[in-house]
Amino acid sequence: MGRISVSKRSSASNYSLGFWLSAASVSGLMFATLASAQQAAPPKPLTDAQVQQKLEILNDRPNMKRFRSANAALMPPAADEKRVVFMGDSITEAWMHNGVPGPERTPETDPGFFPGKPYVNRGISGQTSPQMLVRFRQDVVDLKPRVVVILAGTNDVAGNTGPMTPEETEENLSSMADIASKNGIRVVLCSILPAFDFPWKSGMEPAPKIIALNQWIKTYAASKGYVYVDYYSAMVDKRGGLPANLSHDGVHPTKAGYDIMDPLVEAGIAKALESR
Repeated sequence: MGRISVSKRSSASNYSLGFWLSAASVSGLMFATLASAQQAAPPKPLTDAQVQQKLEILNDRPNMKRFRSANAALMPPAADEKRVVFMGDSITEAWMHNGVPGPERTPETDPGFFPGKPYVNRGISGQTSPQMLVRFRQDVVDLKPRVVVILAGTNDVAGNTGPMTPEETEENLSSMADIASKNGIRVVLCSILPAFDFPWKSGMEPAPKIIALNQWIKTYAASKGYVYVDYYSAMVDKRGGLPANLSHDGVHPTKAGYDIMDPLVEAGIAKALESR
């Protein structure tokens, strides 16, 4: 009986000690969590301008407003003018300054967007092909170019406006190309640039998806008599990405990257202008 009593007291003591240790651990965890919450900086309230900007984005997802004034100010092309419109995303938009950051821009480093050529840039950063399709008539057809250069798909693969299937991207690209063709505009379809990963959405494994989409673009262009410009093969590295000597982030070209793209697209435009 005595042994049993001692055992019970020992068990009770152990239980009591375990209870207080557990309580102390929970208390410590709660204190640490509370302290962490108290240390975390509260989110800064949005300014009126930021709120307005977000509302405008929600109300105008394709960003029709972006080029409305510029389009209105653009004179109709002269009879002999070989106007070309570039439709795309940030890769096209950054072409305006050849990928040169603002502080580094000089007449030598940044001569401008194909100086002396009647080329019109209608790239908008972050856009996906459905957004481009919505604004295609306003930002391309209504400007009456001889040729349109379409570069889209990177942000589709990244899912910038939500998950997209390859078929959805293909449908949007074919719709833009066919709208242009039916309006007498010659079409240049471009390969998507290589990307091993997206810095704003890591882990998407875009490389094989881009290869498959590019194969479709090439095949579709051939079937319709459109010009295909292959940036991908001229710029891809062993990983299936954009090498560091052509891009700072693995997605957007530097000037060295645009220096490769310039003659390729010029050749594509010339070929489109020669076609009937």
